[in-house]
Amino acid sequence: MMQTDPHAGANVSAEEIAHFDKLAARWWDPDGESRPLHDLNPVRAAYVARHVDLRDARVADVGCGGGLLSEALARAGAQVTGIDLSHKVIDIAKLHLYESNLRVDYRVQSSSELAAAEPARFDAVCCMELIEHVPDPAALVHDLSTLLKPGGWLFMSTLNRTPASFGAAILGAEYVMRMLPKGTHHYGQFLKPSELGRLLRHADLALEEVSGLAYNPLSRKAWLSRFTAVNYILCAQKSS
Repeated sequence: MMQTDPHAGANVSAEEIAHFDKLAARWWDPDGESRPLHDLNPVRAAYVARHVDLRDARVADVGCGGGLLSEALARAGAQVTGIDLSHKVIDIAKLHLYESNLRVDYRVQSSSELAAAEPARFDAVCCMELIEHVPDPAALVHDLSTLLKPGGWLFMSTLNRTPASFGAAILGAEYVMRMLPKGTHHYGQFLKPSELGRLLRHADLALEEVSGLAYNPLSRKAWLSRFTAVNYILCAQKSS
């Protein structure tokens, strides 16, 4: 009997899904493999809240993983829809709601499926540390734009393609300090801010701000900075 690929037609790599499936069980462990996400999450959530009044705002968290950002946004008052293509991490995200007593609509769903089902529905869309993992970044950005209401805000974070990011995110984090499993990142898939900016413009989005995301793994402190050569976060607005 021929087996069908459950992700056929989706903008996703089966290897990437398998990789994040392995991280699911310890997603909410602040000292586990997702430790950097725990440390960066408050900075990302505050960045979103600085640009959008989250009280009763409809927010989509695309590539939500186990729900770290989704829960932070829900705690701030947003009505959050979190999507991911890993069944295992969505199961963990749903399970954690019993502990947090928050409400998040978690779904195993692709960005294209959500965009087709609910176009122009969201006041804000977040897509953190996902675009460097998908085969077609332009298609992802198009989906994110489609989800937004006119005047809505998009928030993305990713890794710059520079020698500094190769040294910090791959050599440092994966091989030297072993904070992340080997193979988490692929340098050739990193996007420079200028490249991502072009994708945004082609999707009817105006880039408003780019900031660096600094992180000290020893002190576990994260903060915004002007240094964008490793991690960066940006916001863009859908035309009205």
